[in-house]
Amino acid sequence: MTDNPVRPPLVAAPPALERFVRADRAELLSLLDKLFERIRGLDHVLHVFEPGSPVREKVMAQARALLDRFPDPDVRPPLFGVPVGVKDIFRQQGEAIRCGSLLPPDVFFGPEAEAVTRLRQAGAIIMGRTATTELAYFEPAATCNPHDPERTPGGSSSGSAAGVAAGFFPLALGTQTAGSVIRPASYCGIAGFKPSFGRLPAEGVVYFARSLDQVGIFCATAAEAARAMAALDPEWRPVPAPRKLRLGLPVGPYLEQAAVACLGRLLAELARDSGRSGGRGLPAVPFEVVEVPCLEDIAEITVRHETLMAGEVAREQAACFTRYQRLYRPRTAAIIERGLCVSEAEMERSRASCRELRERLHGLMDEHGIDAFVCPATLGEADMGLSSTGSPAMNLPWSHAGLPALTVPLTEGPSGLPLGLQVVGRFGADEALLAAWA
Repeated sequence: MTDNPVRPPLVAAPPALERFVRADRAELLSLLDKLFERIRGLDHVLHVFEPGSPVREKVMAQARALLDRFPDPDVRPPLFGVPVGVKDIFRQQGEAIRCGSLLPPDVFFGPEAEAVTRLRQAGAIIMGRTATTELAYFEPAATCNPHDPERTPGGSSSGSAAGVAAGFFPLALGTQTAGSVIRPASYCGIAGFKPSFGRLPAEGVVYFARSLDQVGIFCATAAEAARAMAALDPEWRPVPAPRKLRLGLPVGPYLEQAAVACLGRLLAELARDSGRSGGRGLPAVPFEVVEVPCLEDIAEITVRHETLMAGEVAREQAACFTRYQRLYRPRTAAIIERGLCVSEAEMERSRASCRELRERLHGLMDEHGIDAFVCPATLGEADMGLSSTGSPAMNLPWSHAGLPALTVPLTEGPSGLPLGLQVVGRFGADEALLAAWA
């Protein structure tokens, strides 16, 4: 009788970005070998990657080419050697993507996503295609949460979030239409950053709703998110951290959606550390929290957001849906069918709502003198089971307004699972938001 092999822990901090950037030839190849060892041992449990990915030979070939081109660590590009997981809705040169669907790969063929090209130009290594819900909506992938494989990792960027949490790679790309970066990052206990709408390019991504889809990133810390953004956004201009922060808690019907026990734990952490700085999940500077009555019309905002999602995805998928309707899973088919009944006028009213909400939230920030909003990243801990990816309710209004949002792990819920704090800044002030938490 043989003993069963001991499985390594599912959660592991990935190596810091700097280790890859400064590594010599032997160290970089060794770091990648260790990542592949974890992937071989654990991805049959977690299902972070899409089938056929990653391919070790391709990854190592990228690494050797970079080492040959940039042997001197002092003149390397900013993400040299950093392995990146890429959500399987980003087109990649030489790769067939499926977008978590049963549709034939040729329907998604097109030029490489601009965000992926920028990663390559910054010296990153494309590690592989990470699992996504079908077309980045609600039909889940097979991915499990590394903190508890019987729970969802969130979605739609499921594999990207779970892969960072499992230590498979230190950086990943995802997208958010409602809550698909912030929610899975929180569930998986890592940092997630959704920039201001349009700050990172979405060209070459298979759109769900192009008026709402926003490219985002996953990593271990806010400081690493800032480093990645500086490499990917040519307009990025680092700013110093403020001396202190005034944060607004958006009280009212929006906040009342959160689970009472989990909300209480987050608020207790903020109250306990108010005035201090630098604790886990807290800003790097002293802060105070004030209540800001806000989002009283959250139900109406949600309807407008979902209407725009439905109308736009129906138009994006019209040709494929006509030809391949039987290949779509039920929830995806349902929103497309709903969207076919949404008029252009309804969609334009919803697009106007995005702009109006942004202006209203900026006005509240001015009125109350706050630097950012703070609130839960999710309704509570990751949901049990893999049939759902959880609710985007805590993220939806900020996505509707296109504001930059950061989540960092702050505490644990009643079951010991991660609870993330969500921090939302002004449109276009992404640098200031990350500087305060870096």
